[in-house]
Amino acid sequence: MADRENGFLCYWYLRCVKKRKAYKVYTKAEVSLHNRRTDCWIIIKEKVYDVTSYVEEHPGGDAILTHAGDDSTEGFFGPQHATRVFDMIEDFYVGDMKK
Repeated sequence: MADRENGFLCYWYLRCVKKRKAYKVYTKAEVSLHNRRTDCWIIIKEKVYDVTSYVEEHPGGDAILTHAGDDSTEGFFGPQHATRVFDMIEDFYVGDMKK
């Protein structure tokens, strides 16, 4: 699992940091408001993703809604995900969690 996480972080760096795009910093309370099928945000490793447009396409059905508006790191790195999910997730990145 560590290799998958490290690969994800390297990919994130190349996609987000190198682009120098300005992203917002969110609090847990702000993210928690996005907790439904029509407005679904998740947190993965302190990064915030708006996956609303992907909810209906998610191969695992409503499993993506289990942690809507909350931390989904454990589920994201679960064995059920193919490696392509690590490429796809960055398309949904909207910001970072406030530290």
